[in-house]
Amino acid sequence: MPVAPGSTGLDLGAEWTRRWTATWRTAGDEVSRTVRDLAHTRIADGTPMRWFSWRWAQRHRPNLQFLVSTGRHHGAESLEEARLLLVLYFAAGLVDVLSQPLHLLFDTATGRRGHIPDFLVVTRAGVWQIDVRPRVLIAPEHLEAFAATAEVALACGWHYTVAAGWRDHVAVAVDAFSSQRRPLSDPLGIRPVLVAAAREGGTFGELADTTSYPPLARAQLLHLLWHRRLGTDLGRASGDRSVVINPAGEA
Repeated sequence: MPVAPGSTGLDLGAEWTRRWTATWRTAGDEVSRTVRDLAHTRIADGTPMRWFSWRWAQRHRPNLQFLVSTGRHHGAESLEEARLLLVLYFAAGLVDVLSQPLHLLFDTATGRRGHIPDFLVVTRAGVWQIDVRPRVLIAPEHLEAFAATAEVALACGWHYTVAAGWRDHVAVAVDAFSSQRRPLSDPLGIRPVLVAAAREGGTFGELADTTSYPPLARAQLLHLLWHRRLGTDLGRASGDRSVVINPAGEA
């Protein structure tokens, strides 16, 4: 979502990158740098600025998500954050993720404020800072903090976005694909048949029906979609009529 409207109250005057600071944790210690120096510092190896605690009657749902891409668990403070981690897990090119990566201190017209972005994400295509908050819960003070984080990301040569919601069918599709993300045996040799059939194109239901065991083929199709050996259009609701393709034309 656009965060530019939140920048009206930011103090982006001369030398702001020398005044704004970032603090992160590494090897048990806290390290602080100006935004000017942040771009030249590796912080993805750090530890979260906040811990993920559980207590009785809390309104959010902290949890840990294991990502094969990184080989370790990553903290999430809500179900929305956990959903983002699942999408990052599905997306190609993920290298590393750090939850609650750093504490930004930035200047505004009314004084100094702080903000801890939700994730620092390293991909083969670049570095992203990501905040997660449902659109209906974003207040003006949140938008200002998001705009400040976007300015920091720009100064560091990173990307920034706010995950403010998902189209329902995208979340449902990725969740369905993830049900078959673990290693899956193929004793009946269904997978090569599906991969070959997808080179000609066809719907999810049609490809499943090209095999002798359609119910088992559906599980294999989900596995292939999760691991991106086959592809489909997530811009539309997924189902039996979804077109499945073999993007690389692999055998």
